[in-house]
Amino acid sequence: MKKRSGSYPRVRVEGNGRGMVSQAGAVLLAKTVRKTGLDSAISAALAPWRKPRAVHDPGKILMDVALAVALGGDCLADVGLLRAEPALFGPVASDPTVSRLISKLASGGQRVLAALRTARAEVREHVWRLAGDAAPDAGGQVIVDIDGVLVIAHSEKQDAAATWKKTFGHHPLMGFVDHGRGGTGKPVAGLLRPGNAGSNTAADHIEAARLALAQLPKKYRRGRHTLIRCDSGGGTHEFVAWLAARGRWLSYSVGMTITDAIHQAALKIPASAWTPAVEQDGEIRDGAWVAEIDTESDCLTGWPKGIRLIVRKERPHPGAQLRFTDVDGMRLTCFATNTKHAPIAELELRHRQRARAEDRIRAARSTGLRNLPLYDTAQNQIWLEIVQIALDLLAWMPMLALTGAARLWEPRRLRLRLFSAAAQLVTSGRRRILRLAKHWPWTDVITSALTRLDALPNPG
Repeated sequence: MKKRSGSYPRVRVEGNGRGMVSQAGAVLLAKTVRKTGLDSAISAALAPWRKPRAVHDPGKILMDVALAVALGGDCLADVGLLRAEPALFGPVASDPTVSRLISKLASGGQRVLAALRTARAEVREHVWRLAGDAAPDAGGQVIVDIDGVLVIAHSEKQDAAATWKKTFGHHPLMGFVDHGRGGTGKPVAGLLRPGNAGSNTAADHIEAARLALAQLPKKYRRGRHTLIRCDSGGGTHEFVAWLAARGRWLSYSVGMTITDAIHQAALKIPASAWTPAVEQDGEIRDGAWVAEIDTESDCLTGWPKGIRLIVRKERPHPGAQLRFTDVDGMRLTCFATNTKHAPIAELELRHRQRARAEDRIRAARSTGLRNLPLYDTAQNQIWLEIVQIALDLLAWMPMLALTGAARLWEPRRLRLRLFSAAAQLVTSGRRRILRLAKHWPWTDVITSALTRLDALPNPG
């Protein structure tokens, strides 16, 4: 019997291998870029900022950084991951060239941001048409979740300040389109704010909603088929009035702070008016009930016409500390909506599903939003746009190419199982062939996804 020391086999390592490609699964993202036309759209948008006789196209540089972020990078220098594989990603600019471009775009201010956002909106509409029944608007409604994100800064940066959680950094306001249970979400708004920005600032919520609506196809920029959801940070008179304004007529489901007036109104609700809450599968939610506050209640004075105030009472989880507004050991929460002719239990479930925004925030943190790597606020706003492009790709690729459980994989799992796959690059008959490892458990997922992407029509 031969003894073996250690838990892992010994392997001799040599540095003279040829034809090998790391991060070969990233070809999925590169092909998604080509099939959606995102590279052409970004290049056209940034054409005014290209210098005469420039070697590298600004759009290609920005897309390279976005691809690096999608693969797990968290700073500009991580574009070197792509530079190491020219066979997959083509020529990649040097670090100084990338840095100069970001500074130049930052100096362009709102013109650059508007150009990038317009390009993303045009491509998004095209992608939704390609996705068909898998698109987030397949049911005739689009849901946008608006929520704040705390981004911690570990050094002095412009506009970094103490946050409401006693940390130090920035407090951007993000908007995400909800794909429902059958898919992930994608960003449609990113408003960079100082760390001490308020959680319930109406002007910021209105601006974030404007940015989100501008990213949607034109038919969803007004009307009841677009639902804006947010927590109690958006429960202000100004924001709700803006959503319900004449000519906009958006649907909304907005969390509300339990004020003394709402608390007193909730106490007056008769026991017979409470309805059991439900789960996504239609089953009754144990220990939770919902009721609607009378529209004639004083707590609705001054709010837009048609508003409905729905209260939920629920047994708190073990260890939770009750608040002064809780009643008889029950945790009270409240939200406002203008959706009519729908059971309140269904509306409460719809509002509770806003928690999926936390999954989108977790994905954003693992995709470049863990920190803002630059000093200037204008540069970090460009970085935030790059993060959104990377998140778009990580949502579009599964939507167009993956099926089943794989379509729900978050960025970390996509990187570990698909993008990190190694391969051998072979040139035969003037063709370059990427041979993935046969033993890799997810090779079939990659090849099937590439086949679906190949079947899509080329843009333009």
